[in-house]
Amino acid sequence: MNGGRQDAAAPAEGRLLETVRTVSSLRAQVRDWRSRGETVGLVPTMGALHDGHLALVQAAQARCDRVIATIFVNPAQFGPTEDFGAYPRTEAEDADKLRAHRTDLLFAPGVEEIYPGGFATAVHVAGVSEGLCGGHRPGHFDGVATVVSKLLLQALPDAAFFGEKDYQQLQVIKRVAADLDIPVEIVGVLTVREADGLALSSRNVYLDPAQRRIAPALYGELVALAAAIELGENATLAIGRARRRLVDAGFDRVEYVELRDPDSLAPVGDAGRPARLLAAAWLGRTRLIDNIAVGG
Repeated sequence: MNGGRQDAAAPAEGRLLETVRTVSSLRAQVRDWRSRGETVGLVPTMGALHDGHLALVQAAQARCDRVIATIFVNPAQFGPTEDFGAYPRTEAEDADKLRAHRTDLLFAPGVEEIYPGGFATAVHVAGVSEGLCGGHRPGHFDGVATVVSKLLLQALPDAAFFGEKDYQQLQVIKRVAADLDIPVEIVGVLTVREADGLALSSRNVYLDPAQRRIAPALYGELVALAAAIELGENATLAIGRARRRLVDAGFDRVEYVELRDPDSLAPVGDAGRPARLLAAAWLGRTRLIDNIAVGG
């Protein structure tokens, strides 16, 4: 893979962003780039783009000649009581942001293009998909693994870029690509945060002003917890204290705060080696997730 484009920060005046909605059109464009010897990066999203998504675009531009962003709100990864219907859909605004960041192509298929009549296949990943978000959102990672497998095979980029905020998702996708011999490098990109530490998320728009003031406590508690564990405090006791502090801060419910292996996501007793702290908690109808590295 080459050193990437040199014009990523150049002005976008007069630049057109082509949008394609079929797999055949997507593949035709990729074939054209390949015929010129150009490398391709893929940034899969569900839209409602924020600076975290745009950081993925920039990471792809630093490594690849051409960058494709996808927007597809994937029904297969939403549970029956989740927010599929309410999930923000802002394609026109998203296209403007991608154009300003000199993205080369937007792939925005409809549901029938991804799941045509008779579609009957699902990708299930054992191990890394279990527990954490997988335990609280049954079937979620089957939906993620299935749609990402399709997007990778439809575009066959050199690399695909995913944010570390959805850390379990990132590990699931890495496992899929490795196990199914999909010839795409899966690249994790650091979480982008607000000035107060809140991880950027499309669902942050659900927070009311009072909840928004509370929300950064999730990251704050993870930082304090990581420091305590690195100093040798018993992880189980420290995690219990962090859970109580989150409730005291105003969170309605804490789903989990756990210390896991950074690759396999197997439970870790104490951070005698590099590990990952992961957490999920609710403020009203908003489910917030976050994670940070511990040790190493």
